[in-house]
Amino acid sequence: MVIDFHTHTFLSDGYLNPSAAIYYAWQLGYKAIGLTDHVDAGNWEPVLEQTIKACEDANRNWDVTAIPGIEITHTPVESIPKIAEKARKSGAAVIVVHGETPAELVPPGTNHISVNSDVDILAHPGFISDEDVQTAARRAVFLEISARRGHSLTNGYVEQKALKFGAKMLINSDAHTISDYLSDEMLRKVGLGAGLSEKAFSAVLKNSEELLQKIKETL
Repeated sequence: MVIDFHTHTFLSDGYLNPSAAIYYAWQLGYKAIGLTDHVDAGNWEPVLEQTIKACEDANRNWDVTAIPGIEITHTPVESIPKIAEKARKSGAAVIVVHGETPAELVPPGTNHISVNSDVDILAHPGFISDEDVQTAARRAVFLEISARRGHSLTNGYVEQKALKFGAKMLINSDAHTISDYLSDEMLRKVGLGAGLSEKAFSAVLKNSEELLQKIKETL
């Protein structure tokens, strides 16, 4: 059963409303789905407030764990720790930062400040430095192997660095619509395609379970 911590709704650049995103994930066999719409200093509060309400409603009625979160995206790097801290206090159960993917222009230093902040997942971190991978390992920030086109270009690089320095990885869809959702088979293909061995892939699945259990304690 898929655990996916990184998806989007029409509260940012996705196509579904939050309840629809959760419902389809449930119907497709997901165990848990994180709603992590793009935010910055100006919109994180209303986005998170709406996401929390939709997740609470879904969790009362459907047999899937809906996780309210945010993806801090393209903000000045100095703002990342502040947004993360405020969002956590306001009920964000998972905090993702839009890492320095080669597919988009991202403010330099985003990876570095994110792994040194109260962040759960550094999404598609691109050509992340050895120093930042080591910090992620030490601070238990998960590095993302991405199923999304473009962002997935450096999956192999991220996998090699994470294994070298002991950083934990997750596989997420970065879904923007139903067709982006992961099946168990596609989840495995993304992991093995990034270069993970069967043993390492199993460890990544355990990482997802570990983070999910931690999050459930806050819901």
